[in-house]
Amino acid sequence: MTIVVGLPPDLRNWGAMHLASMLARSARDDLLACAVVPTPWAPSPARVDAEYRAELARDANARLEEAGGRMPDDVALSTLVHHARSAPAGLLEVAEQHDAALIVVGSSDLAGFGQVIPGSVGSRLMHTSPIPVALPPRGYRVKPVDRVTRVTAAYGGAEGADELVVAAAGVAARVGAPLRIASFAVRSRAPYTSGVGTLADEAMVAQWVQEIEVAGRAALERVEDLPAVPPKLEAAIGYGHSWEEALEDIEWQDGDVLVVGSSPMGPVARVFLGSRAWKIVRSSPVPVMGLPRGTAAELAGPPAPTGTGTS
Repeated sequence: MTIVVGLPPDLRNWGAMHLASMLARSARDDLLACAVVPTPWAPSPARVDAEYRAELARDANARLEEAGGRMPDDVALSTLVHHARSAPAGLLEVAEQHDAALIVVGSSDLAGFGQVIPGSVGSRLMHTSPIPVALPPRGYRVKPVDRVTRVTAAYGGAEGADELVVAAAGVAARVGAPLRIASFAVRSRAPYTSGVGTLADEAMVAQWVQEIEVAGRAALERVEDLPAVPPKLEAAIGYGHSWEEALEDIEWQDGDVLVVGSSPMGPVARVFLGSRAWKIVRSSPVPVMGLPRGTAAELAGPPAPTGTGTS
């Protein structure tokens, strides 16, 4: 299969290329680097428009050539300049034309180092894409031989959460990595300094943890019956007074990828993150992959056959 990576206009930001190459190597997928050149909304008789678009195309080709020079030899890379109304629309068009399994784009230039914050392209894709979308933290780098070492599913136990675990299991099996389901207990700090009044909150958290552990075990049991099972299954719960603290409370390692699911309120077969998912994305110390609703059965199928790449 094919992974489409959107090439950024700023050549200093190569995080998306690093993440895409690691994912392609792990899944034995082909990689298509795409530079989208905007087209005008209305035709213009002015020659300057055509000259400007030609200059943009030359710049895009130069960036793609540099991207090819940076790509490790074990990843099958092709490049494409695509003309479209916008970068999100262009990447979706290319993904559909090439039957892509995933779109990878970079974080916003406004994100802090190591922070996952979607820019305008990433945000649009996270609300409209019919296939998974992945984003790395800003400044993300991997070595030319690195592979995905673990897939973590952000598990809340709500409606549709089991489907996310099944879909994440399919991702993990495809890249040959263990699956971990992670839940996050976030409790705001009390606006007082004494311990009076906190016991009820602690009891609620304890009850939630007990319920989430039971639900998590049931979700993992469902994974064990899938056609393609990840090599290892585990679970973790992070605690904190903020989402950042809760995510930092569990262990992360190089090669980790965090998977989040679409909101049940969003459209079916589209990535549409809810408020909690967005908070998790922005607090994640590792690359994040957003999965559309209704893709569990497709993603949980057998992994790709061993080889150098498929298309």
